[in-house]
Amino acid sequence: MSQHPHSSHAHEHHDGHGHDGGHDEHGAPHVHVSLRGYVVGFVLSVILTAIPFWLVMAKVIPSATITGIVLVAFAVVQILVHMVYFLHLDARSEGGWNLLSVIFTVILLVILLAGTLWVMHHMNANMMPMSAHDAQMVD
Repeated sequence: MSQHPHSSHAHEHHDGHGHDGGHDEHGAPHVHVSLRGYVVGFVLSVILTAIPFWLVMAKVIPSATITGIVLVAFAVVQILVHMVYFLHLDARSEGGWNLLSVIFTVILLVILLAGTLWVMHHMNANMMPMSAHDAQMVD
């Protein structure tokens, strides 16, 4: 008595090359990447590194505070470039769950950093001032 190959097993689609319909051997979907995407990401990364380096070395912006803010902005843009072009995180990957987890992580980091800075600022502002006697003991 012969058994039909699909009678007791779930139907599996194979594309003739040992792959099953867009997934690898672990069941993860194939990510289609191109050399062009990596080259674009690399060029953007080099530019986003060279411009802040030039801004600092040539002292283009006289204010250290504004220079720091500009450098942080370039860093954030470079993080986004790396996430999109090298990590392939976008709204389509894993049904949007990867992007959602990144957004959640960023929100937690902002809360953590803002809360830490707020507590440190208020601790410093509300500390008892040193008396002249205490200041002499420290020196």
